[in-house]
Amino acid sequence: MDLSKSIQYVKGVGPKRALLLKKIGIETVKDALEYYPKEYENREKIIPIDMLKIGEKQTFKAYIAGKAREYKVKRLTITKIPVKDGSGAVELVWYNQPYIKGNFKLGEEYIINGKVFYKYGQIYVENPVMDRSDSLNINAGRIVPIYKLTEGLSQKVIRSIIFNLLKEYLNDIEEIFDENFLKEYNLLDIKSAIKNIHFPESSKMLERSKYRLVFQEFFILQLGLTLIKNRYNTDKAGIKFRRVDLKDFFSKLKFHLTQAQERALNEILDDMYSGKVMNRLLQGDVGSGKTVIAAAAMYVAVKNGYQASIMAPTEILAKQHYFTLKELYDELDIKIELLTGSIGTKKKNIIIEEIKNGEIDILVGTHSLIEENVQFKNLGLAITDEQHRFGVRQRAVFKEKGEQTDVLVMTATPIPRTLALMLYGDLDISVIDELPPGRKKIETYAISATLRDRAYKFVINEVKKGRQAYIVCPLIEDSNLINAKSAEVVYEEIYKGVFKEFRVGLVHGGMSSNDKNKVMNEFVNGKIDILVSTTVIEVGVNVPNASVIVIENAERFGLAQLHQLRGRVGRSSNQSYCILIAYSYSDVVKKRLKVMTETNDGFKIAEKDLEIRGPGEFFGVKQHGLPELKLANIFEDIEILKLAQKAVEKFLNNDITFKRHDKMKAELVERFKDKLEGIVLN
Repeated sequence: MDLSKSIQYVKGVGPKRALLLKKIGIETVKDALEYYPKEYENREKIIPIDMLKIGEKQTFKAYIAGKAREYKVKRLTITKIPVKDGSGAVELVWYNQPYIKGNFKLGEEYIINGKVFYKYGQIYVENPVMDRSDSLNINAGRIVPIYKLTEGLSQKVIRSIIFNLLKEYLNDIEEIFDENFLKEYNLLDIKSAIKNIHFPESSKMLERSKYRLVFQEFFILQLGLTLIKNRYNTDKAGIKFRRVDLKDFFSKLKFHLTQAQERALNEILDDMYSGKVMNRLLQGDVGSGKTVIAAAAMYVAVKNGYQASIMAPTEILAKQHYFTLKELYDELDIKIELLTGSIGTKKKNIIIEEIKNGEIDILVGTHSLIEENVQFKNLGLAITDEQHRFGVRQRAVFKEKGEQTDVLVMTATPIPRTLALMLYGDLDISVIDELPPGRKKIETYAISATLRDRAYKFVINEVKKGRQAYIVCPLIEDSNLINAKSAEVVYEEIYKGVFKEFRVGLVHGGMSSNDKNKVMNEFVNGKIDILVSTTVIEVGVNVPNASVIVIENAERFGLAQLHQLRGRVGRSSNQSYCILIAYSYSDVVKKRLKVMTETNDGFKIAEKDLEIRGPGEFFGVKQHGLPELKLANIFEDIEILKLAQKAVEKFLNNDITFKRHDKMKAELVERFKDKLEGIVLN
């Protein structure tokens, strides 16, 4: 049997159902077998009719005791069928399903599940789930799987499809672990695990099957990431930079590095001096001082006769890096240039020629840096800032601009270490978990929409002190579908109303790059007092004079994003404020906003974000090109993850060539696809 067979040609599917199944990610037999239930309902306990409790969902066994009766009430067709057991009687009721009356015969016995109601002296069950008692029950009388659905698909239909697939294809699922491995880690065999994850024989078997499948997901993920990491570590020798005295560089700084900065810099320099290719992630909260560490590393590269480059996701951030670095390298005999999409053709061509000839030491830019015509003479260090804005391939192209180039990727999005190990298993990780001295905690307040006017009065007071402010909205323009504030409407409202005496600017993602840059530069240069924007200001804008940020519809943002936005203020010794205006309060929103008001620590916030939202949504895991975790949860299953990591280490020590594990190799290649390109697995 072929597990890659199209689901359309499976019994009970066909073209129409295949389209519905595609919506939930099921296109092949394998997809269906790996479409695990989201939860389970225990319908094992079968009770007599006279023990049924009103208002509860229960399971009982009964036989058809009379003919179906049909009533019409306005546009509603009501079908009723009486059923009995030895203890009593109950009516089964369906609405607008007239065909149901032909489905049952007098005297047939069924296992029935549904919610029990009592009305007009009659006990009845609405829209019950029923299975013939003499057949193998998949909808009642057992632990029943509940799947995530789409409109047009029912639980009964998808259960039936998967049940039939298990009968036909279960023996074709291949085991990737050998018997000794299964025994060592107390793992259920794969066939039993797949069977019991869908239709558990018992609660114990359900737990064992979950454990097995979670372990396998983590094992394959860690195995692939370890191989990728080993590729870099065992690659041919990289550049062995000679040690450089950083005294002249540090003398230009107006501050001392924090201990966390010193630790991160030493880790980076150890890599550069080691002779191996560096692949390192520099993680630091908003304002923790990553740029100066990057600048020191680039200084070392240049003093070794190599070029260095830093790529940023936006022109605004690239310019900011350029001017910061220009100031840091002043009088240090380092030539630095900026290359972005808005630079004129004549100037661009000169820069491209000079970088090719080695006349430019450091090139700062946007995606323009990875264009084919940009060629470095000898790129020694490639740095990517806010790296999650770039795809895997873009980072690879940047690295390939040099021979065995050292790579440093930076992010201001704090990621819990457990998740960082998953997302960046191919990188070593340095963390700056300390803010420079003198920075004050950003006072954060979560308020309801009824206090919006008071929040805006507070903004006026700050602007009158000579400060600047941000007002962030979730939408560019008003929408009939989404009830949320739009930047354009808020801009009109405050420009002509409450803030009419001040200079107000508007920036959003729908504007051209030139228009966005013009407004942002005016705000940076103090020509705009209040900037109304969407989340385009989330990354990298440094305006030390901005002391207050108001975030409209704060309930529409995730914790990590709220923290990034808050990081636009608090960038000087002035007291800064963040005001979160919520227009609705669910339990999740309350938890989120409470976290924001209680801590400014990005790593604590990231942990909470992972806990509240789960790993699927956190930080757009999919864009990293990693295998999807269908069952495993990084937060809840952390102990299994740790065990899987140790198992991978032990496995690779024993069989790094995969000679005895063809099936595991196939699974690995399928899950990682092109990320394992260039790695020899035999």
